[in-house]
Amino acid sequence: MSFKDLKAKSGSFEKLQTELNKLNTPTSGNFEDARLWKPDLDKTGNGYAILRFLPQPANEDLPWVRVWSHAFSGPGGWYIENSLTTLGKTDPVSEYNTELWNSGNDSDKEIARKQKRILKYFANVIVVSDPKHPENEGTVRLFRFGKKIFDKITEAMNPAFDDEEALNPFDFWKGANFKLKVRKVDGFWNYDKSEFDNPSALFDGDDEQLEDLYSNKLHGLQEFVDPKSFKTYDELKDKLNKVLTGTSVRGTVETFTPKTSVDKAVEKVEEVKTDDDETLQYFAKLADEA
Repeated sequence: MSFKDLKAKSGSFEKLQTELNKLNTPTSGNFEDARLWKPDLDKTGNGYAILRFLPQPANEDLPWVRVWSHAFSGPGGWYIENSLTTLGKTDPVSEYNTELWNSGNDSDKEIARKQKRILKYFANVIVVSDPKHPENEGTVRLFRFGKKIFDKITEAMNPAFDDEEALNPFDFWKGANFKLKVRKVDGFWNYDKSEFDNPSALFDGDDEQLEDLYSNKLHGLQEFVDPKSFKTYDELKDKLNKVLTGTSVRGTVETFTPKTSVDKAVEKVEEVKTDDDETLQYFAKLADEA
């Protein structure tokens, strides 16, 4: 940056504020990221908003990243951690779940189901309409979503019928707004009625606005899959042992998670007490959005 540019930017420190928010807000741990947008349901359990998926940042390859995680409870507390399988590495929970599943016992399979991986995607969106919180409109946010919404994206890009034209939802000029429609079905968030609108250019194709958004407002996505943001295999294994047995001892899961302890962990999931209300709230949100 030249001195002239430095002087011209005097008094403007939005970027520094953003970076401070990143440092002060966990992005891959147990709590909400302030940059994330999520719908707010009304009293009937319905939610509605219009979003526009945005392209990848200039130095990244894809407009989304995929993250696997686990969220379950046992005698030693909550296990809410990102899975190393996100990075193509071995993860202790996945290893243990595989052993349980391959045991052939229905009870073991049920334990594995309760500890299964949760799949989430992250992408940049601009909030076109948010009736419950109009102050969000026009802001570029990170959007965390699951397989059902990703399936909608996949269907738009690879239509099943010959009379449907393929659509790139992340394209500034030939993409389309996404009408997010949320209902509560059997206690879970349901996105079946969500759909893409007809193709249209964002900002009516105004290059100046689009370039500003692309150059200055997109959030980086690679931090969510940065190996530095994940705990090591040994750290996760120790955490798993502690959650399932109530003790923290390094070693193999097989050594420190006898069958009786695992059974008790499953039986008492609903009874676990913790002083960490934020952790409970985060788990509830994960369960709601799964």
